[in-house]
Amino acid sequence: MTLLRVLTVVFVLICLAITVVILLQEGKQAGLTGAISGAADSYWGKNKGRSMEGKLEKATKVFVVLFFVIAIVLNMKFLGY
Repeated sequence: MTLLRVLTVVFVLICLAITVVILLQEGKQAGLTGAISGAADSYWGKNKGRSMEGKLEKATKVFVVLFFVIAIVLNMKFLGY
């Protein structure tokens, strides 16, 4: 299997992973009740990085960076660099 095919398969898998991770995330709109009750100062808000939502956000960032790097590499391969 050539490097181009391996990168293409990995690229497709990362695309699917990004889709799944984004769909698993909760909406960011707390609405008026979130602003009044001070949800950001709660225990959940302070420990967001350790929660499932925090892990999903980190995974999204990692997958997006990989997506762009592999997209650039694949584009360079197709252009003949």
